[in-house]
Amino acid sequence: MAMNINWLAVLLSALAGFLVGGLWYSVLFAKAWQRAAGLTDEQLKHGTVRVFAGSFLLSAVASVVLAAFIGTADVGSGALAGLAVGVGWVAAAFGVNYLFERRSLALFAINAGYNMVTFTAMGAIIGALQ
Repeated sequence: MAMNINWLAVLLSALAGFLVGGLWYSVLFAKAWQRAAGLTDEQLKHGTVRVFAGSFLLSAVASVVLAAFIGTADVGSGALAGLAVGVGWVAAAFGVNYLFERRSLALFAINAGYNMVTFTAMGAIIGALQ
């Protein structure tokens, strides 16, 4: 099976995921996320380079796989496919883990919401450029 992946679309969608995460976990939900995750300010000061580098790398991996999944869709179909991935795969999988780990609904909503928004944006970018 041949796959035509637009690497610029992958790079831009990975960057979008990284930027959405930056806004999501700082400006929009920083304190609520930190409280729900049980993280202190001191804990967040350590390992920052590893966290940001790893986040971008994993966002790029997700973008490549999403591009392969989307194929030659347009922007609307790409966004819809991204939303389906965010809700149906990522959020649903988080939900199972969070139930067994007895994590809070607040943490689930913050993390699942981030992934729904991110994958929708990634899908729209990939769909627009594939």
